[in-house]
Amino acid sequence: MSEALIQARGLTKKFGDFTAVDGIDFDVAKGESFGLLGPNGAGKSTTMRIIAATSRRTAGSITILGRDPEEHGPQVRAHLGVVPQQDNLDGELTVTENLYIYGRYFGLKKNFVRNKVEELLAFAQLEEKKDVKVDALSGGMKRRLTIARALISEPDILMLDEPTTGLDPQARHILWDRLFRLKEDGVTLIITTHFMDEAEQLCDRLVVMDKGTIMAEGSPADLIKKYSTKEVLEVRFGSNRNQEVAPTLKSMCDRMEVLPDRLLLYVDDGEVLLEEIAAKKLHPTTSLVRRSSLEDVFLRLTGRSLIE
Repeated sequence: MSEALIQARGLTKKFGDFTAVDGIDFDVAKGESFGLLGPNGAGKSTTMRIIAATSRRTAGSITILGRDPEEHGPQVRAHLGVVPQQDNLDGELTVTENLYIYGRYFGLKKNFVRNKVEELLAFAQLEEKKDVKVDALSGGMKRRLTIARALISEPDILMLDEPTTGLDPQARHILWDRLFRLKEDGVTLIITTHFMDEAEQLCDRLVVMDKGTIMAEGSPADLIKKYSTKEVLEVRFGSNRNQEVAPTLKSMCDRMEVLPDRLLLYVDDGEVLLEEIAAKKLHPTTSLVRRSSLEDVFLRLTGRSLIE
């Protein structure tokens, strides 16, 4: 790994008797897109707040650009761009005003901010909306504007907490494209998400979190290779028959997960397995062969689905 911009060791955060982050270790390298993947309550957002120097840790250590955020909060925050889970734009101001006032609030010079606003309007694909009040924008446009605003100070690290929650598929893909461009420009990204496809698309490396701990760490491809098979065959025999056929199917695959509505059969070739099932005169009402995903990794590690 190249130079670590962020290094955490034994990082812990407690709220009374509840441990939100439980002694985790991780590094984030310069120019890397690093993901925190897990369900609600896994400790992702709490970890992000510690990195952003807005929440004090209970134990352990963390350095950001070589500084402890508790001792050097303002200096650390000056190098961070933060995109919160909920957009906090000023709806009564225009798109341009939101960007300009935010830049001036942080003490940036007028000429720099003016030039940067034009650059960020193009980046966010909002040039035609620059004089429109924020309240009139779509959810996807607001999200792109929030990201653009976080970039106005040219931060070394951009932190995004659930960046596409609530967006439709088209808006999500547009936002992904903008984030890919930032990666190409060498911006270090830290992303929390509970969307597996998003993590696979955007993250060079990630940690899978659950109940405040890190269950696994690696690139999406490496995690899938380590904890799953190449393909997954999903079959439904009806809620009454799934349990009945499960013992037979279990002997035909590498691993099986029994979900309330379907069976997941883990193999390297799902089509071959489907033919073998048919040869046994077992005929599922529906079947689907797909490649393994991070959802399967999480299911393997925790015994439950990532989507709740």
